[in-house]
Formats: sequence, C-alpha cells, structure tokens
Amino acid sequence: MKRRKFIQNTSLGSLGVVAGATTLGCKGDSEKKEIATTTPTESDSKRIPVVIGTWNVPDPVTKAWEVIQEGKSALDAIEAGCRVEEANEEGQSVGIGGLPDRDGHVTLDACIMNSEGDYGAVVYLKDIKHPISVARKVMEETPHVLMAGEGARQFALEQGFKSENLLTENSRKAWEEWKKTSKYEPIINIENHDTIGMLAIDKDGNISGGCTTSGLAYKMAGRVGDSPIIGSGLFVDNEIGAATATGLGEEVLKTVGSFLIVELMRQGMSPQAACEEAIQRIVKKNPNHENFQVGYIAVNKKGETGAYSIHEGFYATVYQDDKINAYPPDYYLKDK
Repeated sequence: MKRRKFIQNTSLGSLGVVAGATTLGCKGDSEKKEIATTTPTESDSKRIPVVIGTWNVPDPVTKAWEVIQEGKSALDAIEAGCRVEEANEEGQSVGIGGLPDRDGHVTLDACIMNSEGDYGAVVYLKDIKHPISVARKVMEETPHVLMAGEGARQFALEQGFKSENLLTENSRKAWEEWKKTSKYEPIINIENHDTIGMLAIDKDGNISGGCTTSGLAYKMAGRVGDSPIIGSGLFVDNEIGAATATGLGEEVLKTVGSFLIVELMRQGMSPQAACEEAIQRIVKKNPNHENFQVGYIAVNKKGETGAYSIHEGFYATVYQDDKINAYPPDYYLKDK
C-alpha cells in the first residue's frame, strides 16, 4: 500500500509520526513491470554487475542497471537511480513531495561514495530536488565531504541546480492532518519509507553507493539521521563490498551499522550474515527494538547480496543477470 492510500484510510493524528517503510512502487504503479518475489539463491548472486536497493523500488534500480549496461560507472548508476525516486512526487519519500518536518519544511539529506573511497554529502538541504547530485558535486568539486543547510543550498544554486518548492499539495495536507494531534511516535512499516539506499557494482567490478532521504516525517527542525553519514547510512570499500541502511536513523547511528557490515565481510562473513549480525547488535543494545524498524542491504566484491531487518515488511530489490527481483528478506522477530 502506498503512503497516499494509507493516508486516505487512516488518520495520521491517531498514529503519530510516519517512520515506517519505503515506496513499494514508484510513480506509475499501474504500468509497473511484473517482478519476481522470491529470495535469490547463492548461486544466483555470484555474478556482476549488480544493483541492489532498499525496499521495492523497481524503477530506480532498473535505471541504475541500464546505466551500467551502457558501460558507465557504478557511481553514475547510483546517481541516476536515486534521481528517479527523488523526482517522484507521489512517493512522499525522498526529494520533491517528501513529508516535511513539524514546521512544514521539506529538508533533504543524501550521500554518495565511490570506489576510490571518496565521499560527499548534504544535510538539511532545502528547495533542491536532487540532493544525491548535490552530494556528488560536494565530493567532486569541493575540498569538503559534508555541507549543511543554507551553505549547501547556496552551493547547489552556484552549481546550477534549480530552486523549487518541494512541499506538494498531498504532503501539505498530510502535515496539516498530523498537526491536529502532533504526536511524535515512529510507526513501523507503513509500506512507504523515507529513505532509498542503493549499491552497485559495474562491469569493471567497481563498487559505489548512495543514500537519499527526506528524513523522519514531522521531525524536529534540524534533525539529521543516519542516511548522509558515512559509516552509518552508507559505507563502501572497493576491496570488500558495501552496505546501506534504512529505518530509524538514530539507532543506525549508534552502532555505525554500514561500516560494521563491511568490516564483518572483511573478516569473512557473507553479506547476509553480516547484515544479520548488524541487526542483532542493535537489538542487543536496545530493549525497545520492537517499537522501531531498521533494515540493511549489502553486497560483496563477488556480487553476492544480503538483506535483513528487525521487523517483517522490509523489501530489497536486486537487478542481476538481466533479471530484477524484489523480495522480503528474513527478519529478526520472525521466530520470536
């Protein structure tokens, strides 16, 4: 169920803050291609190139795959794929149409990391639809790795990005409804999430990753989560692999989850086992884990992928061997 359908059927005022799952489909659901919903086998996951994204996002992942098939880099693929969802006004997850903070401002965070270990990020960015592209400009055109707020906005304008109102009518109405009670409680898996994370390996075997978000819906002004923070929301090591996160960013930040997963793969764990261990670290440290969601995806140098979450409802989308596959990974509370 897409967020807009959920809003039509349920009062946001009685539910509190939306912090749940990401878009199960991108713009044009009725025209969306049929995709598989089975978990990939190990033998299927040893080929490169590969693209994997958090949640059921066939359009962004397909775009990234197409860029790789054109012979371009994994970095180009990541940027192109993330831009698809950033431009999707109906998704209410990232970019234009993202749900605002409690003051009604849409503020965006994003980061990108290439196979050389270079990293760029923006936080609390207003009025710019494609934060993933601004993050790449930070990485390639400045001596810095992270830019924030008005400074990031001014930099984007200087780089030729267009200033535009990101608060769509649907998101404004949802915010107005939320203000009736202004409850601030993360809700697990409403089939729409506020983050898209993506990892890719190109035909040369090089790995890049990106993460873009509108952040926790109705957050306090100035709040930043894990998504743009290196090692937490995203980490890439071209010798080993990469990982990215989605879910309640405060919990991912506390365990530096994406870096942890890559280091576990360095020690010999598979991407799947590493994702599971990273989730278990969060669970062990927080007895309140039944009240929030975190999900991870990962890929290693061989092109093997993994995904795992605390709760049911998380999805991963993989494009590999000329096939796209969206599947629900296992989750920690499955047997609890």
